[in-house]
Amino acid sequence: MTVAGGEGGPTALRIMLGGHLRRMREAAGISRADAGWQIRASESKVSRMELGRVGFKERDVNDLLDLYEMKDAQERERLMELARAANNPGWWSRYGDVMPSWFGNYVGLEVAAKLIRTYELLFVPGLLQTEDYARAVVQLGKAYLPSEEINQRVALRVTRQQILTRPDPVRLWVVLDEAALHRPVGGRDTMREQIQYLIEASQKPNITLQIMPFSSVGYPDAGGAFSILRFPEGDLPDVVYIEHAASALYLDKLEDLDEYAAIMEALTIAAAPVSATPALLAEALERMS
Repeated sequence: MTVAGGEGGPTALRIMLGGHLRRMREAAGISRADAGWQIRASESKVSRMELGRVGFKERDVNDLLDLYEMKDAQERERLMELARAANNPGWWSRYGDVMPSWFGNYVGLEVAAKLIRTYELLFVPGLLQTEDYARAVVQLGKAYLPSEEINQRVALRVTRQQILTRPDPVRLWVVLDEAALHRPVGGRDTMREQIQYLIEASQKPNITLQIMPFSSVGYPDAGGAFSILRFPEGDLPDVVYIEHAASALYLDKLEDLDEYAAIMEALTIAAAPVSATPALLAEALERMS
């Protein structure tokens, strides 16, 4: 694991450092309350640090390493470097005025992921939206928003897509319900452009797109849309992300991960094979002509 440049994003780095500190504390047989006393903080503050939900003061990390009797100078410096990198703001921080904190955490994880598997029913996933389609989605039910805020929300969504084109791109696997291809978001011109974009995107080596056709009953246990993120660092567990109207769930317990991994596998089996995607998209494009 390297932290040069903070490529993984501060969210992922905080989770990684927090995991290190938790394992060291448990190995030393020290309670969270005693760790909190060491850094002049509460037990709940230590818990939030270990979960990567707050930033790290270098002094606190240094004091905890003293408490846990970290003797390896090289490892100690590595962890201190990780603490410094975890406090650097990600590029998405400039959109803080239009982005809820719970979604900022997701963007940070998205940047650090090596594989994202997504199931979507209503709309084309944000990572595959054209700018016009994204604008139409942002404006749904929110036409009252100032144009500048709408522009910022669209820019955030489009900028997120850079993870698909960077030198070491994220691998994206999407199962998209056919209904999303029929829903005229933004009108026919916008949908034609969007479907054409999906045709082009599905040909890229790091993007796999499957369509769940109307002819398939799908998988009833799937419920609503969700994403599973996998990371290259062994210190960071998979995360299931489920978004709601005003909040989101982040699941990383083994039983939850196993359940959603099984659901995703069932969805990929129920969906049309990857080889059928070009024809299904071509049919959808024809309908929008």
